[in-house]
Amino acid sequence: MDKATFAKARAKLERTQKELAILLGVSLKAVQSYEQGWRSVPLHVERQLYFLLANRRDGTKKKKKNCWKEKKCHLKKTCPAWEFQAGHLCWFLSGTKCECTAETIDWKDKMKTCRQCDVLSSLI
Repeated sequence: MDKATFAKARAKLERTQKELAILLGVSLKAVQSYEQGWRSVPLHVERQLYFLLANRRDGTKKKKKNCWKEKKCHLKKTCPAWEFQAGHLCWFLSGTKCECTAETIDWKDKMKTCRQCDVLSSLI
């Protein structure tokens, strides 16, 4: 996650840097450093930020995107995203069966792929 995306996510959550630091369990200095680009955003912080975006109440009844519909998935019945009806959180779950992430072993690779997907990018 780059600094511009991080700042955009904070704005979308309508939080001050201090409020977001508390939500993410990091220091205020860390949030400032992420937004300035002095430090890279750790994967666990990025995932937590996307989780907050995916589950916020925004006053609308906006339908969440499900990965199996977006990708017209034929593997959905064997996928944890389908099993737990969490298609909008496929990027958050390990062991998803999506063709683009099924072979990834670590979170760094999975998130690199998921950042290109409409399911995740629709959150920002």
